[in-house]
This record gives sequence, structure tokens and C-alpha cells, in this order.
Amino acid sequence: MKTLTITMTVNGQDRTLTTEPNKTLLDVLRDDLSLSGAKDGCGGEGECGACTVIMDGKPVNSCLVLAGQAHGHQIETIEGLAANGQLHPLQTAFVAAGAVQCGFCIPGAIMAAKALLDHTPHPTDDQIREALSGNLCRCTGYSKMIEAVRRAAEEMSHDQ
Repeated sequence: MKTLTITMTVNGQDRTLTTEPNKTLLDVLRDDLSLSGAKDGCGGEGECGACTVIMDGKPVNSCLVLAGQAHGHQIETIEGLAANGQLHPLQTAFVAAGAVQCGFCIPGAIMAAKALLDHTPHPTDDQIREALSGNLCRCTGYSKMIEAVRRAAEEMSHDQ
């Protein structure tokens, strides 16, 4: 099989790698870049949101993005949120609100929430629900996630 060389910026670092053209962004992140936060929860169907990352400021299901489609783009993953040993306010809020149980869906939900807060710093509950609507959770339900996003939005607005 032919290979493909792609360059993308992942969590602020330029990354160039050679991969197979049928590989997804999720596979490249996990297998080639050892970034295991994004999960494969639905077998590449794009139904669960566990693989959500931010590509050029928008949340995407990385299981539906071919590696070649990420060439030249900015990718943010859960691993890139913490800075200088400090968790991102969303990460802290998810823990404080009790929105983290098994943890499988949480990286994707946090990335979807981050994309929302990056563009809508003071979202309504309906906007939060809409942003999280593609992220399935079997443990916590969604009220704690909504509370966590509200908490993070409030904290982040105080930090500015």
C-alpha cells in the first residue's frame, strides 16, 4: 500500500509523519503520536463522541477524519489542555462536579465543551446541551456535565 506524508500542528507542535492513506486521524493520534485520550467507542461510526478533538477550532469526530484530511490543520487533543502542570478549568470543573466516572467519554466531552467555550464564553444551558449532544455517556448522565461546563465558563470569565 502506498504511504502518505502529512504535517499537522498537534497541541501547538508541528508533527510530520508517514502513514497509510486509509488511517483515520484517531488512529494517527493514538498509534503514531501516542496520544491516547481520544477513544474509539463506536467502531468508527461517528456516533459516540469519545474521539472528539478540535480541528481548526471546531469539534470533530476524529474517527471520521482521514489522516490526509488533517494535513495542514491545527489539532487540539485532551493532552494539550493542561499547561504548566495545571489542569484546564474544564478538567477541574468536570472533576469538581462529579461528571467523571469511568472516564471513557470524558476527553471527548471536554473537547466538545472547550470548542463551545472558545466561541461562546457565556453559553446557555441549551447551548451546552447542543455542544455535548454528540457525546454519549453511560455513567454520569448529562446534568453533571452541564454543571461542569457552567462552572468552567464562570471560572474562565473571572480569569480574563
